[in-house]
Amino acid sequence: MNNHVRENESAILLSRVALGDEQAFTALFDQWHTFLATHIFRITASRQLAEEVVQDVFLKIWHNRATLTEITHIRAYLLTMSKNHALNALQKKVREYRQWEQWAREHTMVADQPDPSASMYSLIDDAIDKLSPRQKEIWLLHRHQRMTYQEIAAHLGIGRETVKTHLESAVRAISRHVRLQLAITTAAICMLQ
Repeated sequence: MNNHVRENESAILLSRVALGDEQAFTALFDQWHTFLATHIFRITASRQLAEEVVQDVFLKIWHNRATLTEITHIRAYLLTMSKNHALNALQKKVREYRQWEQWAREHTMVADQPDPSASMYSLIDDAIDKLSPRQKEIWLLHRHQRMTYQEIAAHLGIGRETVKTHLESAVRAISRHVRLQLAITTAAICMLQ
């Protein structure tokens, strides 16, 4: 289904949802669920969190259905709302993780408690180790040797845009790894409580 047709169908569904039509709401959910879950997964790197965010987004749509007639571009509206919900969910997970770390520091009897920043550096080191050899090489040249894109390109005999592409991919991969590990840790902590 092309975007124009989907937008038109969604506009019709939105007007029906605004009137309280539950079947239209279900159809809207079915139409956009997979797209949004995939989009949110790219942000959170967590299927569980992505599903929670999709549910929250559609719950908010239902609760605010009277205002839906003001929406002109449903795709942009859903992407923006889901991104904001996903970032809020990640911030909440980070806060929970920090609270848990604080609690653990206050309640542990171990004298040589590891530095929490060390665990973050360890996560980042793990993520760097998982990069492709070329990404890792470029990342280290840029971050540790403080080389510019142009210097790296000349050093490796590749284009500046190639350096930029590898660095952007590396940053995304590292961020995704850290977010995933923090989400896993937070989930494990929550299950223990």
